[in-house]
Parts: sequence; structure tokens; C-alpha cells
Amino acid sequence: MNGYGLRNFFNNIPLVTRNLIIINTIVLIFSALTGDKMYELFSLFAFSSPLYKHYQLLTHMFMHGGFWHLFFNMYTLMIFGTPLERTWGSKKFLLFYFVTGLGAALCHNLVVQLQINHFLAAGNTAAAQVAMMTPTVGASGAIYGVLLGFGMLWPNTELQLIFPPIRLTAKWFVIIFGIIELVTGLTGMGGNIAHFAHLGGMLFGLALILFWKKRGKMYSE
Repeated sequence: MNGYGLRNFFNNIPLVTRNLIIINTIVLIFSALTGDKMYELFSLFAFSSPLYKHYQLLTHMFMHGGFWHLFFNMYTLMIFGTPLERTWGSKKFLLFYFVTGLGAALCHNLVVQLQINHFLAAGNTAAAQVAMMTPTVGASGAIYGVLLGFGMLWPNTELQLIFPPIRLTAKWFVIIFGIIELVTGLTGMGGNIAHFAHLGGMLFGLALILFWKKRGKMYSE
């Protein structure tokens, strides 16, 4: 793809989706250049952590742990966010993105705080300290909200998965991913992945879409 073709490709991505990709990419580059200080200031920490600041509920959505973390989130945003933004309009899509992202952060931090309280009650101060000082980064909560939104608007659209190489309708894609996140979150599988943030993004996305449907404002500004 030459420079003209690349420019046309990006121009065909709706305004909000395109700018979110650009901003997230710039933040990752800047984070790599400045080191740990950016992560200490703008990642999301537990409510009881001495590093916690209220603004982190928003800023952590623009922080990522590396190139592939950013790539998969932004690729998913481009694929599923583009039709949503074209259908809802940029203003409404931006609202949906931030509501799901902030909702995901709240759900994640509430679960983490419950874990910390459990550790402290059991006298396991070392585990509580680790949980308090572990940062959370990424737009994944909002991305799962976007996936939920796509699945609700176009439930019967067929999606081709790369691994495993099968075809699923969007509604089953969302349902299966939701079940996986719930099971892995409850069982503690999946390492340092913020499963309840993903579920929170989907939950808040569902609530907002149902609210719009009830008010008859699903497709109006």
C-alpha cells in the first residue's frame, strides 16, 4: 500500500475511531520513551493504593502494556467500532465508548478492592500489597463494550475466527466471550488479564443500549 492508499485507508475510518487509534498509539510511543513514570501516573491502581488518583479511571484507557496489546485492541476497535460509529454518529459512539470504559474500570476496581479486603482480613498483607501496587492498563473494557454493541445491533452477522478457524454469528461470539471472561475471572485463570473489566464493559454497554432502546433513541442523536 503506497502513501496515498494508506492515507485513503485512514480517512475511511470514522473520526472518533480514527482519533482513538491515533491517540492510543501516540501514548504508547511516549510511554516507551519516558519509562515507568507514565505508568505510575496514568495506569489504574486499586482504590486503596497510595498511587490511586481519580483521573486514572479515564487515563488508563489510553495506556497499553506493549505493541501487541495496543495492536489487538485497536484492530478490534477499527473492525467493530467503525460500523457502530457510522450507525450512531460520532458523538453517540464516543459517549458509548467512554461509558463502557469507565464502567469497566469501576467493576474491575471494585473486584480488586474486595480481593484486597479479603487478603487483609486473612492477615495476608503481602498479597494485599501486591494487589494495591499492580497497575491496570488498556482500552479492553471499552473494546468489549464495542463488541457487545456490535453483537446487539447485528446479531446474525457471521464472523470468521482465525483461531479456532470457525464461523460464528455475532450474538454467539459475544455470548461465548462473555462466558469465557466470567469463568476465567471467577476461577482466577488467565493470569493478569482484567476479566471483570471486560465483563464490566459488556455490562455497561448492555445497560446503555437497553436504556436507548427504552427511550426510543437507539438511532437518534
